[in-house]
Amino acid sequence: MSKGKLIFINIIGLVVILGLIAAGGYLYYENRNYVKTDDAAVSADIFQMVAPTSGVLTSWEGKEGQTVSNKQTIGKVAGAEKEVAVKTVEAGTIIKNEAKANQLVQAGQVLAQEANMDDLYIVANIKEKNVSDIEVGDSVDISIDGDSDVVFDGKIEEIGYATNSVFSALPSQNASGNYTKTTQKIPVKISIQNPTKKVLLGMNAEVKISIN
Repeated sequence: MSKGKLIFINIIGLVVILGLIAAGGYLYYENRNYVKTDDAAVSADIFQMVAPTSGVLTSWEGKEGQTVSNKQTIGKVAGAEKEVAVKTVEAGTIIKNEAKANQLVQAGQVLAQEANMDDLYIVANIKEKNVSDIEVGDSVDISIDGDSDVVFDGKIEEIGYATNSVFSALPSQNASGNYTKTTQKIPVKISIQNPTKKVLLGMNAEVKISIN
């Protein structure tokens, strides 16, 4: 092998080694200074408008995308004895309309759902081994699939007191009796500063929590 070729191979090997060292250093820095997850989504407080009594929905003004005020009358139900108003629960935006005028409704039936679109937040599911590294007030970088060109600032507002599995509608069963350890996740509420109009409820998100 010629001397020039040997030098070239050594240079390539050195570049590869330096690259591996740099990648390892970056991963170490990221793992030491941040907790990350892509198991996160945009959320908001959602309220249901329900029929106050059984009868005919004599009037209904609810439309998806409509901005409503607190305790605003949005429709009326004619029951057996009197006509009762259907009111909003909070100020916000109607995100789902499930009713129309003149239909029969039952007491407690959901007619529409509303949310405060001015107070969106992220619910991120953090692995149990990482929860001890984070605390309320930690700064968070947020990326949202629906507006991926922007990195939003956020802060941890709340850390859940139980894992998601505790509230699962269908908790896992083990008929064989053999225990299989499963990594648990805890829901964490994260505020979003100045979300754009592209950010909508339910959109997937990624979060990077600064822990130092």
